[in-house]
Amino acid sequence: MTTSRTGTTALDATGPATGFAGLPGAVAVSHLTVYDWEAADGLRGGTPHLHLTCAEGYVVTAGRGAVQTLTADGFASTALTPGALVWFTPGTIHRLVNEDGLRIVVLMQNNGLPEAGDAVLTLPPEHLTDPETYGRVVRVPEGTEAEQAAFARQRRDLAVEGFAALRAAWDAGDEKPLLDFHRAAGALVRPRLADWRARWEAGAARAARETGVQLDRLTEGDTTHLADPRVHARLPETHGKFGMCGRLDTYAV
Repeated sequence: MTTSRTGTTALDATGPATGFAGLPGAVAVSHLTVYDWEAADGLRGGTPHLHLTCAEGYVVTAGRGAVQTLTADGFASTALTPGALVWFTPGTIHRLVNEDGLRIVVLMQNNGLPEAGDAVLTLPPEHLTDPETYGRVVRVPEGTEAEQAAFARQRRDLAVEGFAALRAAWDAGDEKPLLDFHRAAGALVRPRLADWRARWEAGAARAARETGVQLDRLTEGDTTHLADPRVHARLPETHGKFGMCGRLDTYAV
């Protein structure tokens, strides 16, 4: 990214030689068009899942729908209308429901971790036994768009089936299936934790440390970092990628 003395900004892939160059706070952003595929329960929408280390936020830009959530406090449904801001912490099982053309800007904590597997779908228990078994069900294969759509829809339907079972058990006063799912999710991601820690160190942790350094400098009367700012701009790198909850436009940051 280069900025001329006239203020013109050009798109490129470069960043500053020093300092954190990611989005503020190492947040990831994407545009989401929520699936309108109907599930077995008659609702249209995405794939229920949880994140293990990342909070997630929605800014609704168009349409209407809801996000269904299941936590240790039980089931809830939060309405999504244009302008709504909704966010939730790790461990919240969530399912997007598309009632009418739902579009969302998604904000994800810890840029890079969600793409590295910080999400586990609420599949029936037999698909959660080990990373290889789980991976066969969740990784969208190469193929035509129609083939990928069919796979993503099948994956969604399996996760809705598992979500319904977890909700029914919790409503009946049986917390064991939900706690078993939490344990299975933790076991599935355990082989990736060293990689996740490295990504976090290079992203969110580095961004926080950078702020600490700037505060230290300002406390000492040192404003030299203000003389070396950078302006960044990006266009979406991918369009219409089959994500867990819908078609994604994503940015390489």
